[in-house]
Amino acid sequence: MKNEILIHIDSPKQLEKLYRDNKTSFKTEFNLLFPEYNENKLLQYWDERLNYQSSEISWGSKKELIFVMVLSLIAGFLASFPSFFKIDSEFFYTRNIALIIFSILAAYFSWKNLLTKKKIIIIGFIFLIALVFINLLPANNNSNTLNLSLIHLPIFLWSVVGFTYGGNALNNHHKRIEFLRYNGDLLIMSGLILIASAALTAITIGLFTVSGFDIKDFYFEYIVIFCLPIIPILGTFLTQTNPQLVNKVSPVIAKIFSPLVLITVIVYLIAILFSGKNLYYDRDFLMLFNGLLIGVIAIILFSVATTSKQNNSKVGDFILFALSIVTVIVSGMALSAILFRISTLGISPNRLAVVGANLLMLTNLSWISFQLFKTVFKKNDTRSVENAIASFIPFYILWTIIVSFIFPLLFNFR
Repeated sequence: MKNEILIHIDSPKQLEKLYRDNKTSFKTEFNLLFPEYNENKLLQYWDERLNYQSSEISWGSKKELIFVMVLSLIAGFLASFPSFFKIDSEFFYTRNIALIIFSILAAYFSWKNLLTKKKIIIIGFIFLIALVFINLLPANNNSNTLNLSLIHLPIFLWSVVGFTYGGNALNNHHKRIEFLRYNGDLLIMSGLILIASAALTAITIGLFTVSGFDIKDFYFEYIVIFCLPIIPILGTFLTQTNPQLVNKVSPVIAKIFSPLVLITVIVYLIAILFSGKNLYYDRDFLMLFNGLLIGVIAIILFSVATTSKQNNSKVGDFILFALSIVTVIVSGMALSAILFRISTLGISPNRLAVVGANLLMLTNLSWISFQLFKTVFKKNDTRSVENAIASFIPFYILWTIIVSFIFPLLFNFR
């Protein structure tokens, strides 16, 4: 596509044809080429066409707005089931809240991307299987496989939302990175909505309390619970119709936090040497260590996804490279510790799940580090780093499927 654009750089007709043949690839390659040819009047027009962002808030079409309102009402109603039908709230929310949120998001993207009926039926069937399976698992709080399913199933359902987000470009790595960017923007937008909602809640309860009405219990049971699952769909709607709202915030956050996380992890590793803690024998410390690993990997993926669409600085690339190297070390330490525990204590559902996840993360991080090395020292562009992230997503999804659905059967629900 890059060569085709250069060949037809002065031909409006051919550029239009290239764009209609593959819009995603055309936009990606064009944005990489434009800084070198920004004096070309035709390309200036294409830059405005592809990247124009209105300063006004858009509420989408009337049809889309109505559809989002209907989805919001459905999400609120489903989340209120325990209040309406006196169902055990702990049982219901631990097993179904992820199903509610992700099924609503999947419905939105299925509608927005005009997925075929066949794909919609497949998606609906997947959610139905997940619904039946997770709710039929024995209610045993001491069951390791139940807890593993409750942790991994939301990740699998999140991947189904990614399927709907990709639409008809499931194997397009650029679409996968765009989905990661969407998640970063959604977190920011949802956080802002949540803060505003919390302020409104405090004001409302305060005003009624001053007036002599104690509405706190009613408000939380019927209003807050109804509105909380609406936040992700509202945040999604706003980020999709108004990308300019947060798409400049995410890269700034990534650039600020990447060096801070790098310093924190290095200091933490040094502190471990003097703490007397032992990864190989202290189970709680190992769990905390793995939590740190997952958090740092999330920062790396978020940083690459949000900054790669801009002309990222070499300093930023070097920080990400250093962070990835440190994280590879952390991942290797965690993997050796869990393998040691398996060799001494035997296999358990938790240990097997952790060793599989650590193997995946160590492999993925090593590949990302190699690509970042080439970006920093061999002047490669960041698309190779994007590909290293995007190409590995299916392996994570496959592991979540195994842990969520196979582990309970494999270990007899214990």
